[in-house]
Amino acid sequence: MPDTTAQNNAAPTLVGRRERKKAATRQAIADAALRLFLERGYNNVGIREIADAADVSTATLFKHFAVKEALVFDREADLESGLLAAVRERPAGQSVPDALREHALHHRRSGPDADPRFSTFLDLVNSTPALRDYHQAMWLRHTAALASAIAEDDGLPADDPSCTALAHFALEAPHAARTHSDPDQVVTAAFDLLDHGWHALTRRRSEGTRAH
Repeated sequence: MPDTTAQNNAAPTLVGRRERKKAATRQAIADAALRLFLERGYNNVGIREIADAADVSTATLFKHFAVKEALVFDREADLESGLLAAVRERPAGQSVPDALREHALHHRRSGPDADPRFSTFLDLVNSTPALRDYHQAMWLRHTAALASAIAEDDGLPADDPSCTALAHFALEAPHAARTHSDPDQVVTAAFDLLDHGWHALTRRRSEGTRAH
């Protein structure tokens, strides 16, 4: 039998290099797209222009991003991780709705202390209907994962409907508030309502458990 040790050791290196190259290409495409969108407006930039700016073919671009809107949101997996961490890693004594309120205000709103680049990014999204709709649909795709994290935290079945409802409305609130003159105040009020309802539901569950 031939000695394959060297070959086997090389395989992870090759895979690692390939994945790094793939990630670098994806990042270069996303960076080029965002730069052009900010300079000229989303609707004034074509796919071929983005591919040329990133020095890739249009076929390569579409291997990384299935639709044009996705070029703006290249870190969707990171968004879900942060969302779940808001529930799982919140301080002791903080309610789930309150933790999700903080996450929404920090990651989906642009406050006075926000990074100017983030504010510029949100301005692009909110001023472009196609991006605005895609952005909200993207957040809502995380409903099931968020509901599961909430259920796990509360010791409930993964498909518990109250957890799904809380997850959905927590993800919907920032979008619903965007047209108001003070969106942050509306988001805060919405989460106050969610927090009140969640506490009432938790209390009823606790009383029901003691009764049995």
